[in-house]
Amino acid sequence: MFMSALALLIMQVGPNPSVGAIPDVPDELANRPQRETADIIETTPSPRSEYLSRCLALTTGEPEEALDFAQAWRVQVESDLELAQSAHCLGLGLVRLERYEEARTIFETASAEAPDTLPAYRARLGAMAGNAALADDKPATAEPLFAQAITHATAAGDGALAASLHVDRARALVAAGRQEDAAEALASARAEDPANARAWLLSATLSRRLDRLGEAQLQIERAAEIDPRNPVIGLEAGVIAALSGRDDDARRSFESVLLVAPESTEADRARAYLEQLAQ
Repeated sequence: MFMSALALLIMQVGPNPSVGAIPDVPDELANRPQRETADIIETTPSPRSEYLSRCLALTTGEPEEALDFAQAWRVQVESDLELAQSAHCLGLGLVRLERYEEARTIFETASAEAPDTLPAYRARLGAMAGNAALADDKPATAEPLFAQAITHATAAGDGALAASLHVDRARALVAAGRQEDAAEALASARAEDPANARAWLLSATLSRRLDRLGEAQLQIERAAEIDPRNPVIGLEAGVIAALSGRDDDARRSFESVLLVAPESTEADRARAYLEQLAQ
């Protein structure tokens, strides 16, 4: 009885319990650009280097104004980098307006326009294109965009970036129903950056969905070593333990979620699982 009831709850966790379904504005699009802006501006100082930061600031509250700013900027750029940066901002403004297909196209343009000397920037722009495609529910379109972005990250020698892109590609592959290919992509992510807790977490979740509970256990243990206070990891660890018939271990994992994040969505799920265990 417990297993059948718990199985219904597990279905709510999904392939990526840390973020749930693909959000309207993917976290990768919402959060990455600010970090990229700092990197680009620091390495390419110029009197116009503030344009990107000004444009990105507009996307937060005034996306229509950001589009106007970016379009005006594009007709007066002074370098290939500025051309890519203006497209970068234009794409993010389109994302804020949920015009995902247009955003994907402009991010692809931005990646192509970025100088060859900045492969990491090209990779991040390519990743934005992929995430826009995912937000548009087009995983088959997103997957090759992530694959191309990985080549740029590899050229940049940035293992951590390549790992995050392998994870993104795995998300697209899962959404496209290609779970075995997704498992390979996650293995590549772990190889590129063994300290990437998200790669280990998603590997465990996918292994669990594929009924490879032994692999899932090893992977979630590694995720917990890297990020021991992450409630999503604790929740997944409990689910894996429960499905493996280790009720005491499952209970301890679920209780740990209540300790580290008592007000979280994961805590609500952990309480539901604990109630099942109590029965």
